[in-house]
Amino acid sequence: MRPVTMDHRHVPGSWRCAMRIRMLWAVLACLVPVAANAATPPPAKNVVLVHGAFADGSSWAKVIPLLEAKGLHVVAVQNPLTSLKDDAAAATRAIEQADGPVVLVGHSWGGAVISEAGNNPKVRSLVYVAAFAPDNGQSLNDVQKGLAPPVWASVLKKDAGGFLTLPADTVAQHFAQDLPAADARLIAATQGPWFAGCLADKVSTAAWHNKPVWYVLASDDHMIAPSLQASMAKHINAKVTTVKASHVPMLSHPAEVAAAIEQAASGN
Repeated sequence: MRPVTMDHRHVPGSWRCAMRIRMLWAVLACLVPVAANAATPPPAKNVVLVHGAFADGSSWAKVIPLLEAKGLHVVAVQNPLTSLKDDAAAATRAIEQADGPVVLVGHSWGGAVISEAGNNPKVRSLVYVAAFAPDNGQSLNDVQKGLAPPVWASVLKKDAGGFLTLPADTVAQHFAQDLPAADARLIAATQGPWFAGCLADKVSTAAWHNKPVWYVLASDDHMIAPSLQASMAKHINAKVTTVKASHVPMLSHPAEVAAAIEQAASGN
């Protein structure tokens, strides 16, 4: 039996049009999943934590195990606290060692650091935790220009080398007032002296202009006014989590801070 063939010259035009539409839909059905996958990058599995002034990497001690329990690889940077350039370089070393995309997290002064270091192409997203978020060409002095100086500023101790520390009672009353007294004393004892010149160091290009951003706002913060935090979070178009916490929400409310970081890692 001879095979039946169709002479398309005698096929009605409407039928040929329907065939073309079906073929087009078939092609699109193959392409759409590819485009969707390309637009949705896989979750980041690496987290780099950047501490602030008057602190060290141990300030993330309660958040780290929560993130690791979710399968994330976590590194807490030990900032020299000597300049924005030096601290950004320390963060960059940790970013470069990560095997894949990174969520970069900064607390307090660490917000300026991640604004600078976050331009690294491996950084997927940024999380500010009760942190400063300077814009292009801004320093912490610029961010706070025109605001009344906080109570704690008048009691800062400055050594001969220009490094600042907080008295233990100030840590207990204004830095970590929602922590047990023993924990506040530990923070005071382990704090990293912060070079005063850091206040004038300017961010070159703020990474938050080009990266997804989350912000954990501490509503009982005495170090950075909650109103200033809210203003900065709005300016950088961040997804905000508000916690009733002192300046160290990662120690007094670690679950909420970890949850914000997990959201940044997943992209949700």
